Amino acid sequence: MRVFVTGATGFIGSAVVRDLLGAGHQVLGLARSDAAEAALKEAGAQAHRGDLNDTDGLRAAAAAADGVIHTGFNHDFSDMPGALRTERAALAAFGDALAGSGRPLVVSSVTGLLTPGRLGVETDGPDPAAPGAHRGESERAALALADRGVRVSAIRLPASVHGAGDHAFVPLLIALAREKGVAAHPGDGSNRWPAVHRLDAAVLFRKALEDAPAGAVLHAVAEEGVPLRDITTVIGRRLGLPVVSLAPEDAAGHFGWMSRFAVSDNPTSSTATRERYDWRPERPGLPADLDQDHYFHG
Repeated sequence: MRVFVTGATGFIGSAVVRDLLGAGHQVLGLARSDAAEAALKEAGAQAHRGDLNDTDGLRAAAAAADGVIHTGFNHDFSDMPGALRTERAALAAFGDALAGSGRPLVVSSVTGLLTPGRLGVETDGPDPAAPGAHRGESERAALALADRGVRVSAIRLPASVHGAGDHAFVPLLIALAREKGVAAHPGDGSNRWPAVHRLDAAVLFRKALEDAPAGAVLHAVAEEGVPLRDITTVIGRRLGLPVVSLAPEDAAGHFGWMSRFAVSDNPTSSTATRERYDWRPERPGLPADLDQDHYFHG
């Protein structure tokens, strides 16, 4: 299968590209720069020059492919409305290219759109009060493409997709600990973050491309909920810093814009996903992976 991949040189997308190539698929990756194009060619993929704002280019690349995996997203929390407009325009372009074809489109979503404080499952819809609610509209728009004859599926990724090269929430916690001189968690730190290793997530993207029916929602979750105190305990030990509990009302002062995620309790199940797609995560869990040097000396 010839697969067009957005975010193809990103943390998750680059793992997806390697997994696809290893399974015998051909890959055309979206590349914004000469460096990205070179990285794709070195991996054994082809490059399509452009970015997520180039909807004509996205439409053309998708139309020439047997399927699309969309991992690209502009994680600019200073202009999330703009990022979401870009996302919806990209989804519309893919819908135009794939309408009526039955070809697969796999999009990334987040578990953070689920209702906090209870175990989320694949059949649960977005909760407008959830920390990741801003991604709910995009997920709904993507899944609606099933009505246009697109074999679309959504993979919800957890707060921590970890592994070498991670630059998301866990590295931000490490940076904050270095800056503040403490590894902190709100309250007793019992709030839970689901997690998955990037290489295990990549396998699920391929399985969805190959097998997921139109309208399917999959959870790329290896660990249902790692207590935040387990994460901060490793950070404190590795940095030689005290681990402290913050009153919930003090979280904003310590964590800044990240506070709503730091206090989130997002336990998420992947039981149905594992059973339906024979997905078996094999890589180290988050606390074990976090304890490796690549998080502290990368």
